[in-house]
Amino acid sequence: MLALTAEQQRRRWLALGVVAVAYILSFFQRFAPAGIAQDLAAAFATSATSLGVLAATYFYVYTVMQIPTGILVDTLGPRRILALGGVVGGLGSFLFGFAPTLDWALAGRTLIGLGVSVTFIAMLKLIAVWFEENRFATMVGVCMLIGNLGSVLAGAPLSGLAQATGWRGVFIGIGVVSFLLAAGCWLIVRDRPDAGSGTAAPKFDRTVVLSGLLAVIRNRATWPAILVNTGMSGAFFTFAGLWATPYLMQVHGMPRPTAASHLSLWFGGFAVGCFFIGTLSDRIGRRKPVLIAAAHLYTAIWLIWLSGATMPLGLSFALFGLMGLSTAGFSLTWACAKEVNPPLLSGMSTSVANMGGFLAGALLQPLVGWVMDLGWRGEMLNGARIYDLAAWRNGVLVVTLCALFGALASWWIRETRCRNIWRPAAGDAAR
Repeated sequence: MLALTAEQQRRRWLALGVVAVAYILSFFQRFAPAGIAQDLAAAFATSATSLGVLAATYFYVYTVMQIPTGILVDTLGPRRILALGGVVGGLGSFLFGFAPTLDWALAGRTLIGLGVSVTFIAMLKLIAVWFEENRFATMVGVCMLIGNLGSVLAGAPLSGLAQATGWRGVFIGIGVVSFLLAAGCWLIVRDRPDAGSGTAAPKFDRTVVLSGLLAVIRNRATWPAILVNTGMSGAFFTFAGLWATPYLMQVHGMPRPTAASHLSLWFGGFAVGCFFIGTLSDRIGRRKPVLIAAAHLYTAIWLIWLSGATMPLGLSFALFGLMGLSTAGFSLTWACAKEVNPPLLSGMSTSVANMGGFLAGALLQPLVGWVMDLGWRGEMLNGARIYDLAAWRNGVLVVTLCALFGALASWWIRETRCRNIWRPAAGDAAR
C-alpha cells in the first residue's frame, strides 16, 4: 500500500485531472474525422482511399510512438513529454485547420498524432506510480470514462458545430487548448511521489532500456493482450474513427445528425463501459472471463452491421450503445500486460500492448477505403462519393474479421487475479 501524505494525495488527484483533460483532447483528435468525414471529402475532393489515409495518418504516428513513449515515461518521466506533446499537438491542429490542400492536412494530422501519442501511456504511468496496484483497472476505467468525453464531442457536437461555423475554426481553437494544457502539465504534474524530495530521477540507460523492452516482448504472456487489443480496438478505431457516420447515412438512410448521434452513443457507451468493466474486473478479482464475454458480444454485433439489415431506429441506437459497452472490454488488456511483466516496466508493457490496436487502425482505415473504392459505381453527392450496400459490406467485412481475431485471442489471456504475477527467472534471481 502507498503511504502518501495529505499533500501528496491532493497533488496526485490534481495532476491526474490535468492529464485526464489532455486525454479528452487526445480522444477528440483521434475520432474527429468521423464527425466531419463528408466535409473533408468535399473540401479536398478525396476518394475513400485518400480519406482513409488522411484519417489513418494519426494512427501510423501513434503506433510508432508507443514503444518510445513507454521507454521515455519509464526513464525520463511523464511530465516533460506531456508538456512537449501538448505543444506539438497544438501546432498540428493549427496546421490541419489552415490546410489548403490534402498534403498540408496530412502533415497536420501527423503532428497531431505525434503530439497526443504520449498522453495515454504517460497517464498509465502516473496511475501505476501514484495509486495502489489493486486500483489500477478502476482508475484506468475512470480516466477512460473522462477521456471519452472527447470522442463523444467528436460525434454529433463536432458535426453540428462544423456545419454551423466550419470545421477549420474548430481545429484552430483546439490548438489553443492544446497549448494551455501543455503549460498545465508542466506546472502541475510530478513524475512520482518523491519528486520533490531530492531523489534523483531515473536516468536513460540504453542497455537497461533495450533489455527491459526485449523482456516484455519475449514474455509469451504479453502477446495475448497485444492480440486482443489489436482485434478489438483495431476494429473500433477503424470504423468509429472514420466510416461509421457515412455508413449509417448511405446504408441505413439516416440524416447526418442522426448518424452522428449514433457515433456519440457508441463513444458514450464505451466511456461508461471502461469504468464499469474495469471496476467489475477489480471487484471480482478476474480479468479473463470479463474480457472473453465482452470480446464475443462485440463480434456478434459486428455480424449484424455486416448484414446491412434494415431495423427500427430505436434498435440501431440500442445496438450502438451495447457495442460501446462491449468495446470497452479491450481496456483490460493494459492491466493484463502490466500484471505479467516487472512492475518497473509498467510503461513499456502497456505501451507494447497498446500498439496493436493503433497499428490495425493505421492499416485498416485505408484498406477499408480501398476495398470500397473497388465497388464504387461512380455516384457522387455534394462532391463526395456514395457507395452502395455491396461496397459497404466489403468494407465492413474487413472490420468484422478484425473483431473476430480479437475475440479468438481472448481465450489465451493469462488470468492474473488482478495482481502482478511476474516472477524473475531463476538465473535472474541468483544474480
